[in-house]
Amino acid sequence: MEYNYNEIERKWQQYWADNKTFKAEINTSKPKFYVLDMFPYPSGAGLHVGHPLGYIASDIYARFKRNKGFNVLHPMGYDAYGLPAEQYAIQTGTHPAITTEKNIARYRKQLDQIGFSYDWDREVRTSDPKYYKWTQWTFIQLFHSWFNINTQKAEKLSALIQLFETNGNADINAATTQEEIFTAQEWLAKSEFQQQEILMNYRLAYLAETTVNWCPALGTVLANDEVKEGLSERGGHPVEKRMMKQWLLRITAYSQRLLDGLNTLTWSDSIKETQRNWIGRSEGASVDFEVEGLSEKIEVFTTRPDTLFGASYMVLAPEHELVEKITTADQKDTVGEYVAWAKNRSERERMTEVKKVSGKFTGGYGINPLTGKKIPIWVADYVLMGYGTGAIMAVPGHDSRDFAFARHFDLPIIQVVKQESEEPSDVSTWEDSYDGKEGVMINSGFLNGLKVKKAIKAAIYEINKKGIGQSTINYRLRDAIFSRQRYWGEPFPVYYKDGMPQTIDEKQLPIELPEVDKYLPTESGEPPLARAENWTTAEGYPMETNTMPGFAGSSAYYYRYMDPQNEKEYFSKEAVDYWQDVDLYLGGDEHATGHLLYARFWSMFLYDLGMTPQAEPFKKLLNQGKIQGRSSFVYRINGSNKYVSHNL
Repeated sequence: MEYNYNEIERKWQQYWADNKTFKAEINTSKPKFYVLDMFPYPSGAGLHVGHPLGYIASDIYARFKRNKGFNVLHPMGYDAYGLPAEQYAIQTGTHPAITTEKNIARYRKQLDQIGFSYDWDREVRTSDPKYYKWTQWTFIQLFHSWFNINTQKAEKLSALIQLFETNGNADINAATTQEEIFTAQEWLAKSEFQQQEILMNYRLAYLAETTVNWCPALGTVLANDEVKEGLSERGGHPVEKRMMKQWLLRITAYSQRLLDGLNTLTWSDSIKETQRNWIGRSEGASVDFEVEGLSEKIEVFTTRPDTLFGASYMVLAPEHELVEKITTADQKDTVGEYVAWAKNRSERERMTEVKKVSGKFTGGYGINPLTGKKIPIWVADYVLMGYGTGAIMAVPGHDSRDFAFARHFDLPIIQVVKQESEEPSDVSTWEDSYDGKEGVMINSGFLNGLKVKKAIKAAIYEINKKGIGQSTINYRLRDAIFSRQRYWGEPFPVYYKDGMPQTIDEKQLPIELPEVDKYLPTESGEPPLARAENWTTAEGYPMETNTMPGFAGSSAYYYRYMDPQNEKEYFSKEAVDYWQDVDLYLGGDEHATGHLLYARFWSMFLYDLGMTPQAEPFKKLLNQGKIQGRSSFVYRINGSNKYVSHNL
């Protein structure tokens, strides 16, 4: 009997739709199981072959769990904001919402034709105001929260203000960029503007000047993973580094919790290790180096303070704020040209390009705080502002990149670690640095003869005693830039009063995108929303003209699926207490340092607010792999029925 695919598929897919066969509802008599795919961006091309690769696998498992007696939640939606729709709008004048709606209709038709067992009553779209109302709501909560290091959680900013009013900030242990110490009396004496400036240094969503990847052709800031070899991933346009005032999320406050949480997850070791490396926890010391002829000091973070006696030069990142001040007049042009070139290279390029050595001498000298000797200060692109302080003490005897740099520029190399059974060797004969993780100290003053581990502790003790630094824990992770100079994104629920940002009353949410005459930046370089007429509050205060980035809407969609029709709250307590978290999450490993990290941060913040029973959103993660553009196995020879393996 012939299997009539079209007739049978059409019949049962219609039956499933009419009878809502896969509708999921709270049922406490059954154990729950939440299966989730990373929802797609609805591009004009429709589904690509990688989508069903993961979706079919998750659908099979969802059906299996239903047949095993589980109450399965298996939803689908659309990550609908994105640069492609905006670029199409710029080229054609078609509103991105129209393009997105058309693309979603195509995706839905294709998904239905495949026959997935989704509960379509729970569909979400990140561009739907009913959805992004809660993205805006979360931003407001972040803006009005600070991170208490003592309790390791986010707390209300109003409580912090009360502490300022009674005790000042001297005893407050917070995740902050605030350096000034003030008393309660000094706080109360400050103007409202001054107080707001200080509070901005504590908020979990804050406004600050920061270095960004700016693409003039696209007219927007790009994330690091959207830049490849100095060009935008979309369109291949030149990207340059620029200082801009941006919204940021203080994800760094959660660095340790993000690390600790990985130990509780059933994820692949490779994904967990990628996140650990991205967060980059290092224990060591912060050390201050004086600069000859200047009052400023260069702060250096090092995991090996025991090797201070081997520091023969210093290196500043091209973006370091002291480069211009330290550079002498005779080196100004040379250093300036180098800095301009290096700034426009992506961090990924600078981290991975180890064979090519480049740098310039600033003409300035630092003072080694333990030896008192002058050491030259260089600028080089292998030092990044995104890690540590953007300045290093170079120990070429025991670091391979420092060694290559020293060899290239003929700088001194000092051996300060050796194995107990060995004699010190002639560094001029070395082809690479000496592995100094273990051994005993030499050429190191009071550290001589100590084993490395004891020498590290002794060096930190001396640094603290001399007041030239302190022991510290450093993280590679940096706060997430949260604003984009685009039209097609979530509007910020923010207005400006006397130059300071204020949040909109929650009762006025959602703040919807206004109409604009063009989807381009203004002639003066402002974001597209600045083109909107009357983009102000009812009182006439100007609204924020940036929009949120692509990851804003995808950072908590898994919670909204639990209660997608709820107009009064993000999700009900009943829904989240029942569904808890995602039991199985499927998606690509390319999201390891983007979506998967931001979603964990977002979930932890909602947990701190007491809204969720679990801090971690995704219990188990599977990566479906990638489909290559060719088969390595079987090909047919044109014009014949002969099949061969690739390259045969």
